[in-house]
Amino acid sequence: MVTIREIAKQSGFSSATISRLFKGDESLAITPKTKEKIITTALTMGYDRSKIKTTLYKIAVLFWLSESEVQEDVFFRNLKDGLKKYGKIAGMELVFISKEKGIESIPEDVSGFIAIGPITKEELTVLYEKGIKGVVRGINPTPKLFDTVDSNTREMTREAIDLFLAEGFTKIGFIGGKFFNPSTKKEELDNRERAFREHLANKGLLNEKYIFTKGKFTMETGIELAKEMVDSLKDDLPEACFIASDTIAVGALQGFNDKGVFLPNQMALISVNDYEMAKFVTPPLSTFHIDIEEMAKSTIDLLSDQLVYPRDITKTILLSANLVVRKSFIPFTNSN
Repeated sequence: MVTIREIAKQSGFSSATISRLFKGDESLAITPKTKEKIITTALTMGYDRSKIKTTLYKIAVLFWLSESEVQEDVFFRNLKDGLKKYGKIAGMELVFISKEKGIESIPEDVSGFIAIGPITKEELTVLYEKGIKGVVRGINPTPKLFDTVDSNTREMTREAIDLFLAEGFTKIGFIGGKFFNPSTKKEELDNRERAFREHLANKGLLNEKYIFTKGKFTMETGIELAKEMVDSLKDDLPEACFIASDTIAVGALQGFNDKGVFLPNQMALISVNDYEMAKFVTPPLSTFHIDIEEMAKSTIDLLSDQLVYPRDITKTILLSANLVVRKSFIPFTNSN
């Protein structure tokens, strides 16, 4: 078992200072850098983290989303709660910073950052030049500079297509939003649409007329695109449709219903996220369950790893997801 005396010898600070720090003595006057050096030395030596009662690190959470986006998307609200939960366990003090305040408002004494939302390559480069360790949750414009945590939506997309094909469906559609690139200020293909196109093209079954995408990942987008699909295709609707998110899917259900399209009899659906509402719509959605709590934990773990064991390479974690089968699509293997 590592002792405080051994930590003192390794770090160059007195046993009394280290003892007071680990007990959470708020009257102890030491600089943030000294505090970080002592704690990092202790953890590197294998000292029990649970015995350190003081906050280990101050972390800036760059929440690059508008308040309305957070309120409309339960994913980000739950992710924020998860980061708070696991940040506390890891001894982190999380300081949430909005896009309006910008990276200029990041406190000088932070040890690292977590980026949530469409952060630019230029902003990340500035943080890298300042020597701040960080993790990007989602699309990372600088994967060689910072760690990444994301859902493996490309694999989910391919799995959904393969499930449809296994049921004999060959007319497969897609409804989704666009990725807004904060650096170019232009809309680009979302990873799910890109994977959809690639996988069906490889199967020789890609049909452009069955792809409907635009705008943000909102219910309004789903309503509009579902209606556009029906108005455009008339009686030539796809047999099955992969929808990029539950939020869009709920809107699409309303749009199809308004147009008199009955699901799943006329079209099977699979979406992504497995929000609580997915089980209560009509028909209940078959959707890939993204474990938001595990995403938050993985993000905190990656950042902790960097702070305790600095490295020259970056890491990327892609979380898989399991399909939750409900009435919008029931594979033959699950129908008995």
